[in-house]
Amino acid sequence: MEPESAVTTCYRHPAVESHVRCIRCERYICPDCMREAAVGHQCPECVREGARSVRQARTAFGGRITAVPLVTYVLIALNVLAYVGELVRPAIVDRFEMLGVGLAGPDGGHYVWQAAHPADFHAEGVADGEWYRLLTGAFLHLPPTAGTFGILHIVMNMVSLWNIGRVVETQLGRTRYLALYLLSALGGSVLVLVLAPAEPTLGASGAIFGLGAAYYVMARRLGADMAQVNRFMAGLLLWLLISAGLTSWQGHLGGLLAGAVVTLAYAYAPRDGRRTLVQAGACVVLLVVLVVSTWAKVTELTGNP
Repeated sequence: MEPESAVTTCYRHPAVESHVRCIRCERYICPDCMREAAVGHQCPECVREGARSVRQARTAFGGRITAVPLVTYVLIALNVLAYVGELVRPAIVDRFEMLGVGLAGPDGGHYVWQAAHPADFHAEGVADGEWYRLLTGAFLHLPPTAGTFGILHIVMNMVSLWNIGRVVETQLGRTRYLALYLLSALGGSVLVLVLAPAEPTLGASGAIFGLGAAYYVMARRLGADMAQVNRFMAGLLLWLLISAGLTSWQGHLGGLLAGAVVTLAYAYAPRDGRRTLVQAGACVVLLVVLVVSTWAKVTELTGNP
């Protein structure tokens, strides 16, 4: 009877002789399968299992810690791409800007809404079912030669988004930050619809005001030195007042209020297993309120439930 072979091989590569065992599962591993550990080596499966069992670090508001503000970069890129699209095809502005209700004429022109209008005119805007304008308008900006600010409109907004967005995203994590941004943008558009439905608006200002509110709420929750934060907030509110005659203050105020509501839910949700559920629930409730408000205003404008 032949003696049993004493040669041991890697469990993943049976043709490769190996004399090293994984310190967790004790299977033999070859040099290609060895992964450095605090003591000895581990196999790839044990390394993956260990990574799954390690608790992910979280911010004070429950988000995953990230070193790169990826969502802020993506939002800036989307705004810039939309702006390039406007320059190439100016009709994009009329098609996708925030407009509660207006009239489209037979000549292709756009007119101020009047409930009693000729038969060859037809309604346009959110009241005509174009609900997408509530969000698309937040990614458009004034053409270079239009309005009071022209190209400064997008430049100022993107600089603001770059400065404050990175701070807020780092504290909230990507998912919570994106929800905050979109709900703030939506909140701004809905308040425009409710208070000034015939006024066309565009720009990321509503969402950025929401980020400003988030910055203030987070600073208070974390016990930060409020001197600088209060100066920032005073400047933001001052701009809200000054810009009332130049831009859509309704959009700014709506974004500010929506951002504050969302961040209050993020900041003061219980710090246990219910936190994510409470935070998500608050976002859903706000979304429902905004949708119902939109439906109610559209019903009022059109007379159709």
